[in-house]
Amino acid sequence: MFISEFIEYLLHEKNYSKHTVTAYKADLLSFLEFYQIEYDTSKIADANYAQIRSWIVSLVNDGVSNRTINRKVSSLKTYYKFLLKSEQIDKNPLAKHQALKAPKKLQIPFSTQEVEDVLKDLRDDRDFESVRDRLIVELFYATGIRRIELVNLKLSDVDLNQKQIKVLGKRNKERYLPLLSSVCDTLSLYLTVRSDLIMEQESSFLLLTKKGVKIYETLVYRVINSYFSKASSKVKKSPHILRHSFATHLLNEGANLNAVKELLGHSSLAATQIYTHHSVAQLTKVYKQSHPRNKK
Repeated sequence: MFISEFIEYLLHEKNYSKHTVTAYKADLLSFLEFYQIEYDTSKIADANYAQIRSWIVSLVNDGVSNRTINRKVSSLKTYYKFLLKSEQIDKNPLAKHQALKAPKKLQIPFSTQEVEDVLKDLRDDRDFESVRDRLIVELFYATGIRRIELVNLKLSDVDLNQKQIKVLGKRNKERYLPLLSSVCDTLSLYLTVRSDLIMEQESSFLLLTKKGVKIYETLVYRVINSYFSKASSKVKKSPHILRHSFATHLLNEGANLNAVKELLGHSSLAATQIYTHHSVAQLTKVYKQSHPRNKK
């Protein structure tokens, strides 16, 4: 079936995260299960477009969203690209497939006031968890870092003298992000309270639980959701929305799109442009308020 070879390829050649690879594998196994039942064979390398399309139709009939179907088909398409590249097939059956139309998700960023309210709530507490949580919020909002990137930050990645941190992004790409003086102050305070933790063995990771072990993604989500639930009535209150707020607020203040792209660690401008609709809305507001013809 070549699936195991494909998984190795994603892990070691494409440098995809284990989480991403797990998702690809689940999508492939979903198609494999359907293919075995419908066509009495497990050789999905031999599947043609008509057979794959029947799988897509079955997913639609089962009520699976177009967005999820597109993700599953994208995983399968990547698999066939791998088979084509490794000369195990001579044609990608999904080469001309058109993705199903899916409604765009509208991600509403936090306002600057909501962010300030959360930071104000954390400002005076000096216990370990409060200082750590404040640092988490500040790092998200000041750098636009991804959740997994934040979790994997190491002590050696922090350079307070240069006011910057080194981040290991997708596909092991490194980037250096500048730090505001206020974030450096919080970092210094955190490092002080961190040094007071009683740990069985010293950790190289920057952000720890109160037991002295590396923080994890679920904990980071709970921290952001908990504090922003007090300050915001928005439906989604997650680390990604805070990263989204970072990008949107920069663009609202006139930041260059390419600069925001580099800060976010995007590989292309297309990924960054999803944040521009909010900045356009802000520009429209300013335009209407300022244009002399509109004032009349």
